Amino acid sequence: MQETLHLSSSSFSLPKTSISPLKSFKSSTISFPQHPKPPTPISTSLPTPPPLTSQNFHLQEKLLFLDSLGVDSLHCLSSQPLIVSSSLSELKSIIDFLYSVNLTILDVRRVLHMCPEILTAGISTTLRPAVTFLLREAHVTGEKLPGVLRRRPRLLTKCVEQHLRPTLYFLQSTIGIEDVSKCASLLSCSVETKFIPRLEYFQRIGFSRRDTKVMFRRFPSLFCYSIEENLEPKFDYFVVEMGRELKELTVFPQYFSFSLENRINPRHKMCVDKGVCLSLPVMLKSHESRFRDRLEVCCSSSMPVRQSPFWYSTKFDHNVT
Repeated sequence: MQETLHLSSSSFSLPKTSISPLKSFKSSTISFPQHPKPPTPISTSLPTPPPLTSQNFHLQEKLLFLDSLGVDSLHCLSSQPLIVSSSLSELKSIIDFLYSVNLTILDVRRVLHMCPEILTAGISTTLRPAVTFLLREAHVTGEKLPGVLRRRPRLLTKCVEQHLRPTLYFLQSTIGIEDVSKCASLLSCSVETKFIPRLEYFQRIGFSRRDTKVMFRRFPSLFCYSIEENLEPKFDYFVVEMGRELKELTVFPQYFSFSLENRINPRHKMCVDKGVCLSLPVMLKSHESRFRDRLEVCCSSSMPVRQSPFWYSTKFDHNVT
């Protein structure tokens, strides 16, 4: 007889444990590090140059031509990009023109470095009219013309009607300079921005209009000096430290051409130490040994050493060396 086993839920139960029911399990993907990409090989070959166009070829020709003359072609090109539009034959014609006015190869290198605009100036419209003006109207001699152009090559690029001739008339009629050829380099300067501000400065610090013109007529290079960097500090020293009279500058405006640090200040102090008052030309124009000799002569002399600043000028002011 088959027995049947009955298990009641009350007599047997599963033990309670701390294990919570299984949660839903999501499969996770395990990622492995990827193999690094191989480095891009560095090319050791030079980049392929752009195709040589006709314009590039002609520019290279012009630069090589300038280089063959010893001219810094890259400086000229960066300063005057219009060279790109000039032809090689035009550049050669300009160089030939410069030779025709007796400039040497060394002169050509200098003037083109100082004023690359010459390379793009028209010969018939600008260069030749400027040279003709300098020779015929400014009365610069053919012998001195190369020196004038070496010093101020920008003269060649100035328009005769709009610039050179009005400046010449100003120097002659307003300032009263009879022989402008001796200061021909000033013809490249602007009357409005260069000349008039300096004339006004001297009138502002106490000189009469007449005396101002006298000073510039005696020393036209005064027009070239900076007001802030030259004229003002030297004038202040002249008045404050030296205690001199303005009429001395009217007689000797060349005072402004000497170095304040290397000539004016040290020589003035030497004169003060010796108790001697020399005129400006005697104090500044002499060579160092000559200046010291004159100081000793004054100190050993029985002549009074402190009178008018002009007391010692009569004997020594002319042809001071």
